[in-house]
Amino acid sequence: MGYVKTAMLMAAMTALFMGVGYLIGGSGGAVIALLVAAAMNAFTWWNSDRMVLRMHNAQPVPEGDRMGLHALTSELARNAGLPMPRLYLIDTPQPNAFATGRNPANAAVAVTSGLLRSLTREELAGVIAHELAHIRNHDTAIMTVTATFAGAISMLANFALFFGGSRERLGLVGTLMMMFLAPMAAGLVQMAISRTREYAADKAGAEICGQPIWLASALEKIAMGAARIDNDAAERNPATAHMFIINPLHANKRDSLFATHPATENRIAALRAMTARPAQTTLDAARPVAASRVPRIRNRRKSGPWS
Repeated sequence: MGYVKTAMLMAAMTALFMGVGYLIGGSGGAVIALLVAAAMNAFTWWNSDRMVLRMHNAQPVPEGDRMGLHALTSELARNAGLPMPRLYLIDTPQPNAFATGRNPANAAVAVTSGLLRSLTREELAGVIAHELAHIRNHDTAIMTVTATFAGAISMLANFALFFGGSRERLGLVGTLMMMFLAPMAAGLVQMAISRTREYAADKAGAEICGQPIWLASALEKIAMGAARIDNDAAERNPATAHMFIINPLHANKRDSLFATHPATENRIAALRAMTARPAQTTLDAARPVAASRVPRIRNRRKSGPWS
């Protein structure tokens, strides 16, 4: 159902783009705007992982780290049928995590030091599984495509005043309204797609680790931490907020139109509902990560180096 809804929303984005192009009255401006937006987003797609990791001053986690993060992620990646992603640590007290990279072969998972201090090893497994689900679902690529269309729609709306066709069809007032409403509509669709992908990653992540309750418990703790602990790097770069497992900027109680993340309460309820029925997975290798096999996560001292 998640993929169907995503496809419908992307179709709506395409229709919006075509509609704005028609109102402007010429295919030339629409094609130019789409090509420019695609070029900009293509550059971002190929370099987004390095750019985002640099924004948050993420440091690589070496293989054999004393916290066992690499070993835990490796086990879960095998469950998910994925290559081992690169691992990074962000030194901030806010518990949070995100995945980035243009495809599974070039993916990275970043977790915060606050996450390691706040969660049990089982809850951490749930979070890592969620991020691996984003990688397996190619969510980065999906969001890049929607960003391309959103950027093109915004450019078309700005071009509206320079094309006579839009003024003839809509008038000056109508053209001005389109300049504001079209980008807003594109942003709303983009946010709706982001929320849909979070639900899909929760479901797939629960299947990867085999225990939905682990991720549900982790989301509850992360939401409480994110609501009261600042994430300075995220505040400086709010455009990256949608990447995190929980919004690092603020908490929303409802799935509002302007929210990049679903309401945490709704996500937890969906995960707990999964525990009431047998887990279903398309991965033959997917299985619960036994507690005895999940490396014990020790609390990291703020000044303590990785080994």
